[in-house]
Amino acid sequence: MDTNQLPKYDTSDNPTGCCPRFNMEGWDGQELHFSDKLFVKATTRSILHIPLNMSSVFPRTFAAIEAAQAGNADNFIVMSHDPSAWKGEHFFSVDRDVPGQEMVRLTGNYLTRVFEGPYKDVRKWENEMAAIVASRGRALKRTYYFYTTCPKCAKQYGSNYVVAVAEVQ
Repeated sequence: MDTNQLPKYDTSDNPTGCCPRFNMEGWDGQELHFSDKLFVKATTRSILHIPLNMSSVFPRTFAAIEAAQAGNADNFIVMSHDPSAWKGEHFFSVDRDVPGQEMVRLTGNYLTRVFEGPYKDVRKWENEMAAIVASRGRALKRTYYFYTTCPKCAKQYGSNYVVAVAEVQ
């Protein structure tokens, strides 16, 4: 993929009015390259990796992005990871600065893999990503996860797609 570009995130199939049904075409097995790619960084509180305030943090962050007209549906991702069992970090891709939000720029190379299953499988997915990265002769730095639908929408659609985005050296 071109630098700072993401696979297309199709928002047109959205029968729930909440999260679009995820179309995995183009997302699995991609190599992404970021050079100062702009993101809004938001944090959530967790207990043993279970988020406590995601239902308030995500809508507030999306509202700020929308108010700043900084979103881009054709270049969209929210990458999440837990630096500890008590905190989650979430990176919302944007096209410009969003007032009142913490802005970060990411630079690096990333490999993607689409998984389907319950959130409790993250440890298994992490091990699989490490093996994929090693098989390509690369070193794994960190894995982010793009949770493509909320739990309610995943239940409605009957599938829970999650994109692992492994930062590699």
